[in-house]
Amino acid sequence: MANSYATELAAWFREHADQEKARQMEAYMRNQYTFLGIKTPERNRLTKEFWLKHGIPAGDELLAVVKQLWQLPEREFQNVAMAFLEKHGKHAEKSDIDVFEQLVTTKSWWDTVDYLASHTIGDHLTKYPELIDSYTERWIESDDLWLRRTAILYQLRYKKRTDVERLFDYIRRCMDEKDFFIRKAIGWALREYSKTDEAAVRLFVAENPLSPLSAREALKYVSR
Repeated sequence: MANSYATELAAWFREHADQEKARQMEAYMRNQYTFLGIKTPERNRLTKEFWLKHGIPAGDELLAVVKQLWQLPEREFQNVAMAFLEKHGKHAEKSDIDVFEQLVTTKSWWDTVDYLASHTIGDHLTKYPELIDSYTERWIESDDLWLRRTAILYQLRYKKRTDVERLFDYIRRCMDEKDFFIRKAIGWALREYSKTDEAAVRLFVAENPLSPLSAREALKYVSR
């Protein structure tokens, strides 16, 4: 069932491919992936039309569709898969965290990892906080930079619920890294938390030798 569903969805999207737009989108994403050339508004429209005609699978079947879409070469399918994950969120089982982790480490780039970290995983760890210690501790120590980025960003939307001690600890563990995506994540996480506690972020930046990129991003909101 899931296989035929994903196959039909892929065929539906490929009917609307635009090679000129695909080349532009591939260039924007540094040619990391191939594209069909379907931009976000049209992609959302096509997804909703498909759902109206075929319905939306649930539970394990939905996750099976997500995993099949994730394996397709064109980047639009990973983005469509995330739309399915959004529908799945409230119904996710605790063990689904392993699927989400696999998605973070497969076909990884900022456009998928940032959504998975701050929405899919952030919401899941709110629902199942008992998973936080074992998973995020392993991620922050991982050799995979996208898992480290996830550990920094999963609280991005937590505001007053942020575990500040954990956030600051994870940033300290990564603040000497040269990688752009880690430095950017540090600044982004601090900037978002500065909207909740400006003083704490100002003090943290003052007391810790962050990279210029991280510090600049961290203070962007409070210095506006």
